[in-house]
Amino acid sequence: MVVTKPAVEKPATAEELARRLHEAADAKLAVIPVGGGRASGMGNPVERADVLLHTTHLDRVIEHSQSDMVVSVEAGIALDALQAHLAKAGQFLPLDPFHSPGHTIGGLLATGWTGPLRFRYGSPRDFLIGIRVAMPDGKLASGGGRVVKNVSGYDMMKLHYGALGSLGVIVAASFKVFPKPLHDVTVANDGGWEAADEALSTPLAPSAVELSSDGRVLARFLGSPEAVDRVVSGLEWDEADSAVWEKHSRSGPEKWARIAIPRSGLRRIVETLPQHDRWWASPGVGVAHWAIGADSSVVRGIREKAEAAGGTLVMLAAPDDFMREVGAWGAAPPTIDIMRRLKKAFDPDGILNPGRYVV
Repeated sequence: MVVTKPAVEKPATAEELARRLHEAADAKLAVIPVGGGRASGMGNPVERADVLLHTTHLDRVIEHSQSDMVVSVEAGIALDALQAHLAKAGQFLPLDPFHSPGHTIGGLLATGWTGPLRFRYGSPRDFLIGIRVAMPDGKLASGGGRVVKNVSGYDMMKLHYGALGSLGVIVAASFKVFPKPLHDVTVANDGGWEAADEALSTPLAPSAVELSSDGRVLARFLGSPEAVDRVVSGLEWDEADSAVWEKHSRSGPEKWARIAIPRSGLRRIVETLPQHDRWWASPGVGVAHWAIGADSSVVRGIREKAEAAGGTLVMLAAPDDFMREVGAWGAAPPTIDIMRRLKKAFDPDGILNPGRYVV
């Protein structure tokens, strides 16, 4: 049996990417969109891969209105590069995804990955105001706009957010951006869940609270110097270097999963994880990430408990054989028939990421 490697395409413009996608669709070739590759292990193993369609040459800042606090970028721009650009204007995008650096904006939208700052700012869909997508028919479709009040096409943005590039390839996006905080202080404590509860109940709400399996808690406070210093002095925790968040965000083991559950049930689920496995939780939002050392049967058991509690366990990466044993997603949602109809409407020949998401 002769195994051929997928062709690699790196278009330089959105129009060229749409044309390459259309050519592949006409030839019934399976297309795998690729951004920074940091979340490429998410989803079920693809059934076939004929063309790897990279977006990393689409890396421009299209427009940045400092006064309106809006930025429009091509999807292949790296998050780190965008943050550096915004920092010159004293602004930032509140995205700090795990398995950093190297994420592209399009990849983050396609996967829906977030990080600790989600507690204060929400997910990218909360400040995404416009999107442009290349479709298998060669057309470029747009939704939303470049101003915060423009909400036309909002449903299309929701469709492509978290769809793993299975409905189209994101080529550009517009966001509301935020002013960089005047003061940014991180404190640490080894008090486990009780310390996390203490941080979450402070008068000035923290912007991020993370608890690791070793009991260490990190709490980040953003705001005016007076307010932040008052809260931090009241906690009497140890101050930590802000670089601790960069180290924390680099987590990205070979096998890992995201558990999302109502906040009240998070501790109960996390405490059932194998004793020697590493995990880190965001108690404020009911999310935990699990570095899996256990076998597939244990993972399926934890997923059953999460689903019974009204939550989910989604695999973020694993070797193909392990992913097939466990399944990337768990129980099909009640909307699966609608999802399949949307897939058929947007990608009638099933050439985008076949088998990875909706099957």
